[in-house]
Amino acid sequence: MLKGKTAVVTGGTRGIGFAIVKKFLENGACVAVAGSRQETVEKALGELAQYKDRIMGIWPDLCSPESVAQAFASVKERFGSLDILASNAGISSRTSLFDYTAEEFSRIMDLNVKAVFVCSQAAARIMKDAGGGVIISTSSMVSKYGQPAGCGYPASKFAVNGLTVSLARELAKYNIRVNAVAPGVTKTDMLSSLPQEMAERVAAGIPLGRVGEPDDIANAYLYLASDLAGYVTGAVLSVDGAASA
Repeated sequence: MLKGKTAVVTGGTRGIGFAIVKKFLENGACVAVAGSRQETVEKALGELAQYKDRIMGIWPDLCSPESVAQAFASVKERFGSLDILASNAGISSRTSLFDYTAEEFSRIMDLNVKAVFVCSQAAARIMKDAGGGVIISTSSMVSKYGQPAGCGYPASKFAVNGLTVSLARELAKYNIRVNAVAPGVTKTDMLSSLPQEMAERVAAGIPLGRVGEPDDIANAYLYLASDLAGYVTGAVLSVDGAASA
């Protein structure tokens, strides 16, 4: 589905991001895995050694336009294009409002919002010159109804939704589609650390009766990145088992 395409996946070393990387590779894309540290990127590349001719690693400062532009230029130089950006890097928090510091709020907004803006801008500049491309960002089901603590996280994902819809309108004339995926509760390292009884209670509150797998989210990314979604832009696709319905 993605043969001949080149993708950058931020937050691609583990969890949902790693599943997206694998899904894109399985469908013929060349992929640049972006992580926060060289060692985590190299570990991920080692687990994907069978794709060594179609994969590379980068570890830019996602909030630095210069660092990101340089990294994305290296991807284009290696593979000849940059067709898909999957902005998946992010952090969450459940700190009470009464204990929330301005520094913690800024840290969440920097990686979850500013980095999406910086990466989208750098990718769009390359895609505009190439005649088109696809930008997909990771939102969250809490962007629709908030959460009982850690207000910075849902606020940042509301912002991702706003960026998605606005950039879709702005970039459509350049044949650049912009969408977001809003996962629900997904089986990542954080969920796996919960006691089984608590995990079962979480699953019971989801209409489909189970938590999501990273592959569920990666499949949505694959669809939006592919030509099957050629007329889809400005969408925030919920992948949460109807938890936010």
